[in-house]
Amino acid sequence: MSMKRRDLLKGGILTGAALATPVRAFAMPRSGGLRDRKLFEIAKRELDRAGDAIWKRDIVGIADFGVHSAKPRFHLVNLDREQVRSYHVSHGSGSDPEHDGLLNRYSNEVGSHATSRGAYVTWEWYVGRYGTSMRLGGLDTTNEAAFRRAIVMHRAKYAETSHIERWGRLGRSQGCFAMGEKQFRDAMASLSGGRLLFADSLGLEEDGSRIALNIEPLQPHRPSVLQHHAPGSY
Repeated sequence: MSMKRRDLLKGGILTGAALATPVRAFAMPRSGGLRDRKLFEIAKRELDRAGDAIWKRDIVGIADFGVHSAKPRFHLVNLDREQVRSYHVSHGSGSDPEHDGLLNRYSNEVGSHATSRGAYVTWEWYVGRYGTSMRLGGLDTTNEAAFRRAIVMHRAKYAETSHIERWGRLGRSQGCFAMGEKQFRDAMASLSGGRLLFADSLGLEEDGSRIALNIEPLQPHRPSVLQHHAPGSY
């Protein structure tokens, strides 16, 4: 059963309307290895699961938190161009209390400072503590508090590759998807405006092999809650 949209009127969130995008058939990527082909399949699966909660279906962001933070694990899957680009992304401090670069727990609780797994829809840009950032709406029961927790995409110095060169890992966020300056600009331009961002512990290595994980995989048919809000209401 795919996700069904339910509008919630709480916490200053206003009901909004979005037009469904026609379902398209996608080919497999022309180039790339086994990992890219698997990412392509995951992107299509999650678009199908999200249904009309996603407004633009050409590019999907996939954050693979089963991979160490020193490795590029934020993948931009372009279904139209059949390409995958991979960047670095930080996870929350509440998901990695040992600060060893490995995520070992998820949380949807306010104040947890942890990463939440599941599907997100990208909303508008705004200017905040980290400059221009992008708001996110949680679509799953595992991340439906994203708006209340102020979980967003933003740039951060601790997410630059220079941090990896010095410490062997990225710094940690408070649950947000933090990226280095140049990588963030690319990701924001590619994903904004109602596209899908999916986060889970997939454990996909560059060669397509899977890392052995202790975290239970996200179930494919999980009930969802979509929160709409008016631009500028947060």
